[in-house]
Amino acid sequence: RLRLVESGGGSVQAGGSLRLSCAASHDIFSARTMGWYRQAPGKERELVAKISGGGGTRDYADSVKGRFTISRDNDMNTCDLEMNSLKVEDTAIYTCAASVYYSDFRPDSLGQGTQVTVSS
Repeated sequence: RLRLVESGGGSVQAGGSLRLSCAASHDIFSARTMGWYRQAPGKERELVAKISGGGGTRDYADSVKGRFTISRDNDMNTCDLEMNSLKVEDTAIYTCAASVYYSDFRPDSLGQGTQVTVSS
C-alpha cells in the first residue's frame, strides 16, 4: 500500500482554477493506477479522474470532462489534478487514490482528502 498525501485545496471563485497534488511514499507508485475521488455533503463519492501507471491512458467523469486534467510524474511519485473553469458544484472533499487495476478501479490506498470550495 502507498501512503498518499494531498495538497493544494482551498477556496476559489467560480470560473477560477486550482491544482491539487498527491505525493506517494513508495516506489511502487508507477505500478499503480492513480485516481481522484470527490465527495460533497449528502452525495455519493465520485471518481472524477484516473490515469494508468505509465500515464498513457486517462479517463474522466462526464461532470469534469474538458475542465479537469490528471497527470503524474513517476520520477517524483506525484499525481496532480488541474481544475479549470471551476463551478460551485465542484465543491467537495477531493481524495487521492491508488488502485492495482485500471478498468476495475478499487483503491487499496487513499489520502486524507483536501477541501475544495468554489463560491459564486
